[in-house]
Amino acid sequence: MKVAVVGATGMVGEVMRKVLAERGFPVTEFLPVASEKSVGQTIAFMGKDYKVISLEDAVAARPQLALFSAGGSVSLEWAPRFAEVGTVVIDNSSAWRMDPTKPLVVPELNADVLTSADKIIANPNCSTIQLVVALNKLHAAYRAKRIVVSTYQSVTGTGVKAVTQLMNERAGVEVPMAYQHRIDMNCLPQIDVFLDNGFTKEEMKMTNETVKIMRDAGIKLTATTVRVPVMGGHSEAVNVEFEHEFDLNEVYQLLAESPGVVVVDDPKNGQYPMPIHSEGRDEVFVGRIRRDESQAKTLHMWVVADNLRKGAATNAIQIAEYMLGKGLL
Repeated sequence: MKVAVVGATGMVGEVMRKVLAERGFPVTEFLPVASEKSVGQTIAFMGKDYKVISLEDAVAARPQLALFSAGGSVSLEWAPRFAEVGTVVIDNSSAWRMDPTKPLVVPELNADVLTSADKIIANPNCSTIQLVVALNKLHAAYRAKRIVVSTYQSVTGTGVKAVTQLMNERAGVEVPMAYQHRIDMNCLPQIDVFLDNGFTKEEMKMTNETVKIMRDAGIKLTATTVRVPVMGGHSEAVNVEFEHEFDLNEVYQLLAESPGVVVVDDPKNGQYPMPIHSEGRDEVFVGRIRRDESQAKTLHMWVVADNLRKGAATNAIQIAEYMLGKGLL
């Protein structure tokens, strides 16, 4: 299969290349694609070196699959051009997520919405993906009524410039700022721009995307998203009020049986999910599972995942794998 990775030189693009190789995706021709300033650079894939090509050249090559991680404006302009030549585009930006004509997919939950007619498929926000994977079976059993989420998000979600800022601040070196404030020894209660309602765009992404993926307009979700000086993955404190009463032992069992979930919950022995342990892993880790004693039918849990893998690259490739397996690609 001829596969293009658009944004191949970026952090997510690098992980996409790695995950394609690890999972043995049937790539027979690889097309690394990036901006004009990167064209001609050499990058490695599966033990071979490839020259980065332009978007124009990639469209002309008519790949069967294009994995996009190059920002919303690039996706809005170029995803339709790839689709016009028959390429299936799986886009990691926010450009198409809330378009009612485009599927927004987490394979463990709603891959059944995909058809052979879908040429532009949206990959959800990293924080949304790990949340809905953890909620999947619990919602089916008890129906989530209201969800309050506070996130603790890795600097890798911003990109190389943010990682450089953090490490250089730690070393006492002045560098160009990815954020408007210091990130080392600090927390930034702002991810993306503020909207008129006082929430950030990242917070509203979680609210709107969760409803679309879980296909339940009755879910009420509110979020506070925070950037923290860590690498390895995003963490979320999740409080869920259910419509139906739950048994805590059954909750553990449902989570343990949930596709893509690993339960790590032995707090007495210091065992709970942490981003340092999620790095390089594709699973969503859930722990600190407990009943909210302040309100009936309400559960607390702590959810951690590698935002570059399950939160981005791996989820996109799992979509492609599903489509390939169903003969949709």
